Amino acid sequence: MKYEWRKQEKTLYSTKKPAQLLTIPAQTFMSLHGTGNPNGPAFQAQLQTLYPAAYGLKSAYKQYAQTQDCEFDDYVVFPLEGVWSLTEKGQQLDHLDKNEFSYDIMIRIPDFVPEDLIEPALAAVKAKKQLPTEQIQILHFDAMSVAQILHVGAYDDEPSSFAKIDELVAAENQQRFSKIHREIYLSDARWVAPERLKTILRYRIAPK
Repeated sequence: MKYEWRKQEKTLYSTKKPAQLLTIPAQTFMSLHGTGNPNGPAFQAQLQTLYPAAYGLKSAYKQYAQTQDCEFDDYVVFPLEGVWSLTEKGQQLDHLDKNEFSYDIMIRIPDFVPEDLIEPALAAVKAKKQLPTEQIQILHFDAMSVAQILHVGAYDDEPSSFAKIDELVAAENQQRFSKIHREIYLSDARWVAPERLKTILRYRIAPK
């Protein structure tokens, strides 16, 4: 059976528009860290490394599952995510300078993928495609309480959706944990018009 995150994890990747509070379980990602404007060539180069790595791991798992008694013999690659903050300089500015973004772009690794498949899969992608997969980090996130909303529209229009999350958090007597936030890209900006982009906006709330 093929694991499809849109079907099996509807709550985490909800396309319901109202803001909501929920608990995210522990998750593992392959990730690349960077700083600077995401519209620049450096960011695009990282994407061109991360996606082949994710599909390389998917292929390695599919081969592995053919020889094992696995509940899932294949899976749909998870959507791209970004954890966004600002450099120290950016935090001191009185305006948003995209050149001062600090970020981790990530693609989730399914829980059922054996850890010992990851490094060989990355090495195979590096050898075949001549990509710097050695720069990829494997990040583990503990379970956390979050607030999120589905934002439909251009990335530059996200503040209005964050304001709706803030309203819900305040109404529920919760507090935002930090200024760091996460974006989950349900649309491919290369093919979808800005006003139709679907992005889950999420930030952590402080435990009580």
